Amino acid sequence: MDSEPASESGPKPDSGPTPDSGPEPGSGPGTEGGPASGHGEPSSGGVLSTRGRADRGGGRRRPRPSWARVLRPSGRERAWGAVPAAREAGPYLTPAQAFDALYAYCAPALVRQAYLLTGRRDLAHESVERAFQRAWDHWPEVARDPDPAGWVRAAAHDWALSPWHRLRRRHRRPEPPPPEEDDRALLDALLGLAPPYRRTLVLYDGVGLDLPETAAETEASTRATAGRLMFAREVIAERLPELADPGELHDRLAELASTGRTRAAEPAAVRGGSERRARLWTRTAAAVTVVLIGSTAMTLHTAPTHYVPPVPPGETVRGVPPRVAPGPLSDEQRELRDRLRKALLDGPERLSPQAR
Repeated sequence: MDSEPASESGPKPDSGPTPDSGPEPGSGPGTEGGPASGHGEPSSGGVLSTRGRADRGGGRRRPRPSWARVLRPSGRERAWGAVPAAREAGPYLTPAQAFDALYAYCAPALVRQAYLLTGRRDLAHESVERAFQRAWDHWPEVARDPDPAGWVRAAAHDWALSPWHRLRRRHRRPEPPPPEEDDRALLDALLGLAPPYRRTLVLYDGVGLDLPETAAETEASTRATAGRLMFAREVIAERLPELADPGELHDRLAELASTGRTRAAEPAAVRGGSERRARLWTRTAAAVTVVLIGSTAMTLHTAPTHYVPPVPPGETVRGVPPRVAPGPLSDEQRELRDRLRKALLDGPERLSPQAR
């Protein structure tokens, strides 16, 4: 596949979709604003163009956006994991400065990639913010990673394609579709693919990763990734025959991703949200620990210190006749009872010997 290296003066903030009638001064192949295919480049570099296409029915041309980075971040270095340093930074970057540089370098392109995967702008922004919050939580690991941009991209794609989003109430309401009919058709075709096939197509034909890199990021074998890619291309070409050419599909994906609002949140706000979430989880863990310690102490205080054997239930003894209640008294027994009762009041009679 074709590959065109590009060089830029540094990362530029995403200024939004401002129309541009033509190429910028000094632009051309290999410079910012010039067309580049983006296929076969390393994961941290590459420039995509959003060439306007003529309307097949009336000769209309859509104005080309003025930014050069659409689905991939842009920077001076094209080496693996190379991220441009923050401006006005000293010889050593603080963790916050390095994180801000990575965020400014990758966030706008990641929002557009997540939009192609989900078809929802709000979910795309949320996925990128959660990915960078997770990166800030694991910053020592991300800072030493050979490809920090790929680390964050994988986290953003995993969050965007999570099946649990369908259970959320706000994601059950559909989002307004793109204004252009061809963009709506392409987005419907993308969302009709299964998530693994959709992610493979976006990474290979949209972002421009190589086949082994795409296989590694989607956690599949190279043969399975090639099969997914060919199947996804066949489905897209069946629904949109004009996109049978991978180059045209690449440009159309870039145009679709550049529609609408793509500005991401400020890096300081993302770092603050990550720190607040970390404090919340820390307090929750501390509260749960206190509850467990209190319940354990209460159990130890109220538990018996020695073994008390339980009282066994009564058993029926066989062979012993049951007790019978006394029956009614006879006349002699009643007379004797009355005499005994009187003797209790007056005292017993004196016994005297009788001569015989």
